[in-house]
Amino acid sequence: MDAKDFRDFGKAAVDFLADYTENIRDRDVLPSVEPGYLSELIPSSAPEKPETWQEVLNDVERVIMPGVTHWNSPQFHAYYPTANSYPGIVGELMTAGIGSIGFSWIASPACTELEVITMNWLGKMMGLPEEFLSSSEGPGGGVIQGSASEATLVGLLAAKERTVRRIKKQNPDMDEGSIKAKLVAYTSDQSNSSVEKAGLLGSMPMRLLPVDKKCSLRGATLLEAMKKDKEAGLIPCYVVATLGTTGTCAFDNLEELGPICNDNNIWLHVDAAYAGAAFICPEYRHLMTGVNYADSFNFNPHKWLLTNFDCSALWVKDSRLLINAFNVDRIYLAHDKQGLVPDYRHWQIPLGRRFRALKLWFVLRLYGVEGLQKHIRHSINLAKHFETHINSDERFEIVTERSMGLVCFRMKGDDKLTRGLLDRLMKRKRIYLIAATFGEKLMIRFVVCSRLCQVDDIDFAWNEIRGQADITSSSTIISHIYLT
Repeated sequence: MDAKDFRDFGKAAVDFLADYTENIRDRDVLPSVEPGYLSELIPSSAPEKPETWQEVLNDVERVIMPGVTHWNSPQFHAYYPTANSYPGIVGELMTAGIGSIGFSWIASPACTELEVITMNWLGKMMGLPEEFLSSSEGPGGGVIQGSASEATLVGLLAAKERTVRRIKKQNPDMDEGSIKAKLVAYTSDQSNSSVEKAGLLGSMPMRLLPVDKKCSLRGATLLEAMKKDKEAGLIPCYVVATLGTTGTCAFDNLEELGPICNDNNIWLHVDAAYAGAAFICPEYRHLMTGVNYADSFNFNPHKWLLTNFDCSALWVKDSRLLINAFNVDRIYLAHDKQGLVPDYRHWQIPLGRRFRALKLWFVLRLYGVEGLQKHIRHSINLAKHFETHINSDERFEIVTERSMGLVCFRMKGDDKLTRGLLDRLMKRKRIYLIAATFGEKLMIRFVVCSRLCQVDDIDFAWNEIRGQADITSSSTIISHIYLT
């Protein structure tokens, strides 16, 4: 492919994506395919001779689109948002075209320095404490990870190394193996599955602690668990507090957890993967009160801040602790500017890294703080609108208080009603919702995800839910009459 073909192919691809986005409402949000569908449409071996780009682009619609779940559809209300925007897409294109692998400053100075700047911009937008920002006055700073899962694991491994060094200094006779075998971590039973996975990958038991009636992890619960572990000869090492849990978007109590962690030399990591984006709006910053106690803080611009996956923002108060845990030097990695700027290979698990700051820079500049705040507030207002629909129908109930863009609801009565409703909605494929449980009750999670979502889309979803609830209720009544 020469430059002319690239220009033509690129322009055609941009047109395809723009048309896809503008007309995404015309597609069912869920695909109607069965496992293995693609192998029936694509040859079993790669072509011997080159094909034209027109053939390839045509096949995107023919064979790929039938199997796509449309995460950016305004009728996608499952999980949490996956960010998407035209500035983010163009940023991805530029990143791919430039092709920098910025594991050190010298490998691509712009890659490193733009990341330092954009992470400072973002931290200031959210009102993070100064200790988390890059400056000449302290060792704090931000780094872009691939996901919140990676950020949690990075924090755990750094905490592990810090604790081992501290215990070894206090007890020189103890070997590292015996210390590591005693380390234990804590989080709530509402935290994301990736937190538990970090414990598995980092060989550190992750205690899943019970929460209060608002699904919040409290200090007294952590203290009790730590006491039992200390009595058993174990060493508390790492706590993951969640701001915006996956199930109900609940917020752990940092004001209680923070002092406990600080007083006991325990690394406190804050996972705000979804809800953290809302902190760019001053009216929601009270939800992260106590973040000053944390050692690390993470949220995902690739969820709710219009920056395409992958872009997970992690800040630490002391980057030297990451470097101590991950630094492996080789002669081919050395350069004469070391120590003057970050070498981000020491702040992450992989060596290589993409120029992800470029798309974040594009988004921050082309939306501005006001534009991003408007997006967050719009999503939350749409969730409030959906909440009024639920409250208007006596067959339904709100299970937990609406939080951010999430509404958790169910049909009153036996769980079979809610399950029947969800099954019908999934078979129709017009909106996408998922189930969760709270207090042993089945519920349905409704999240405002797409940046394209408007009031009409919320009304569309409600009419779909209400219509299928009519059928579910009628079926239940008929079954009851038949059985009696």
